[in-house]
Amino acid sequence: MTTLRALVAEDEPILALTLVQTLHTLWPELQVGGVAENGIAAVTEALAQKPDILFLDIKMPGKTGLEAAQELAEDWPDGTPFPLVVFVTAYDEYALQAFEQAAADYVLKPVTEARLAKTVERLKTRLVQHQERNGELERIVGQLRSLMPGMPAPAERLSIIRAAVGNAVRMIPVVDVVYFEAADKYVNVVTAEGEWLIRTSLRELLPQLDGNQFWQVHRGTVVNVQCVSSAIRDETGRLSLKLRGRGEQIAVSRVFAHLFKQM
Repeated sequence: MTTLRALVAEDEPILALTLVQTLHTLWPELQVGGVAENGIAAVTEALAQKPDILFLDIKMPGKTGLEAAQELAEDWPDGTPFPLVVFVTAYDEYALQAFEQAAADYVLKPVTEARLAKTVERLKTRLVQHQERNGELERIVGQLRSLMPGMPAPAERLSIIRAAVGNAVRMIPVVDVVYFEAADKYVNVVTAEGEWLIRTSLRELLPQLDGNQFWQVHRGTVVNVQCVSSAIRDETGRLSLKLRGRGEQIAVSRVFAHLFKQM
């Protein structure tokens, strides 16, 4: 009989210990391969361990549970079953409504044995019904699309990018930008003429952009759709974009691939 493995991502040690101990009581055959203490470690450990089940705390330092799940969905190797994901969240009426509408599995904090027992039974049922878990990646991608927050409307759309070039400041019209690319705490602004770094994060920049013109296609990439000439699917099913005025191709993650479905 194949041993089932789980990974817990929780930054509060007491809650993590409670979750692990309760899982051991309810499901002694399940092996918990450690606890990731933040969202970055959760992604690293999950990609290394390839667990069957992944418990993700929603609010963690480094990356949230949703951000970690998105990164895993983007980077998960083809041909490897994606884990069953359970989100762990504090009680919040609006958050719970979102999870229920997305049909996501979730556990409330503080974790109780009775509540976790229901989750364990659901997980066991899903494992029996879908032993190969071929559709689990598509399922989590669909959930993430439902759970991802909409782009807030700013008071004023950004029209000019001010990028430092030595002792000068280059003024770049936003409409001339082919794509934005995250670069740690900076964003690389790419036009047909060249590239410039600005001191901001992609998360801070996104709400200032026109969502009808600039589409996020990867956790670290936002493209000007008016500069997209075509979307190409390779033999593995992965999408990439050809851009006018640039020679490179831009990868589209699984989470955002639906944006380029044929009309």
